[in-house]
Amino acid sequence: MTVTTDAPARNAPREVPPSMVERMTLILDAFDGRAARLTLEEVACRSRLPRSTVHRILDSLVKLNWIEHATFGYRLGRRALGAGGDNGQAEIREAAAPLLHELHMQTGMVVHLSVLDAHEMVCLDKVGGRMASTIPSRVGGRTPAHTTAGGKAFLAWLDPEHVDALCGERLVRTTPNTITGLATLHLELNRIRQRRGLAFEREESSRGVACVGAAIRGPEGPVASLSISGDVRTAPLERIAPLVVDAAQQIGRTLYPELGAARRPVRPAAPVPADTWSPEARTRVLGGRVGGWI
Repeated sequence: MTVTTDAPARNAPREVPPSMVERMTLILDAFDGRAARLTLEEVACRSRLPRSTVHRILDSLVKLNWIEHATFGYRLGRRALGAGGDNGQAEIREAAAPLLHELHMQTGMVVHLSVLDAHEMVCLDKVGGRMASTIPSRVGGRTPAHTTAGGKAFLAWLDPEHVDALCGERLVRTTPNTITGLATLHLELNRIRQRRGLAFEREESSRGVACVGAAIRGPEGPVASLSISGDVRTAPLERIAPLVVDAAQQIGRTLYPELGAARRPVRPAAPVPADTWSPEARTRVLGGRVGGWI
């Protein structure tokens, strides 16, 4: 018996819109935060446009900086991210890409790369596989810097006067755990410096989310931040913290080789066993436990 249906197949190509603007919109909408990078086939599947049409339009979008064609596929470009100037963001994203994927494969958690714009962190990249949808962030999204581990790690390396000018006297509250006073924020930034740049947050930016982050530093200060996020109930922040520090330093050496030794080869991605770091090793890497940070 043959069963027929009038419903179109879920991923069947749609009728190609006559307007170029409509086709470009369908392609840009494919990058909706579910993934930081998409292959040509994935863009065609999500937009339900012919592959040849998608390839041709993607080439145009790349030339116009709406889309970037990187090693791991296509991703949103600086114009789509709302950045008026590049400010080295393409180089930062390219240098960080292998480490983002490595961290995700090692931890199974969601990894973010962000830069500071005024008082907010702008997400340049997000790698999390199936876990990505569990964290309410997206490439191009903005979050107050004082609410996130990555943002606090960045602020910790700025002059206090600069932090005051960026954040203002009233800090935006996004959850009951958000830091809302400048004095409290400066105490937290001092603790981060004592931990050699490691920042932690538990439900300060979003309910149910915990995060650990570190700044990527250049010759004149921080240029970006790297962070790993997960479920506040289960995220092993203390155990994975050394991995974040190591990755941030590797990215810094790649961007600024004059600041240190050549970057070490990327380690094969593998899950992190529970006993990777002894309590003594973690204490040495973290610079000692400081009360109230985790």
